[in-house]
Amino acid sequence: AAEAIFESLETMETGHEPASYADKLQNSWLWTELYKVRNIRPGFAKGLWYGMANAALDTYVLRGRAPWTFHHHADHISLKKADEAARIDYPKPDGVVSFDRNSSVFLSGTNHEENQPAHLTLKDHSVPVMHNLALYDAPEQRYCPAGVYEIVREEDGSQPRLQINAQNCVHCKTCDIKDPSQNITWVTPEGGGGPNYPNM
Repeated sequence: AAEAIFESLETMETGHEPASYADKLQNSWLWTELYKVRNIRPGFAKGLWYGMANAALDTYVLRGRAPWTFHHHADHISLKKADEAARIDYPKPDGVVSFDRNSSVFLSGTNHEENQPAHLTLKDHSVPVMHNLALYDAPEQRYCPAGVYEIVREEDGSQPRLQINAQNCVHCKTCDIKDPSQNITWVTPEGGGGPNYPNM
């Protein structure tokens, strides 16, 4: 990537994706390594034991040269509807081994400048309530590790709406990947805001 960007800077092309990036990637050691392990993750879609057997066969016997390629689907497709899944009751955080989300977000040092353009946007503002809440019980409240998304209601419990607390975002992009309707768009925030892990 760096070589392609450098070439692009030398030619002073702006506003374009470096054209040589794809070619350089396919001709690199990285592409060779990724090709060898292409069947490992998709193999686990059929279960732990099948995945382990496939990984062992592909790694130790075939050495990444299997004549087939397994394919897998986008992660958001695998989300079950609320009425098809058992409800999980999580124990309250004990403050020793498990911690609440707000404490963990605080430890991440997350900071975003005030009044910057939103880096988390919805393509359609009706989808979180009409689709996600109705069918999936608002999964964005659970898959986001930082508690960015929450369904808020009036005092009488009516008029639910999705509230986005973008200042808590730790830039994991789970919402962009896992949202069942692919309605959430994540972009890099302005000014380099986000998590700051000083002790790492």
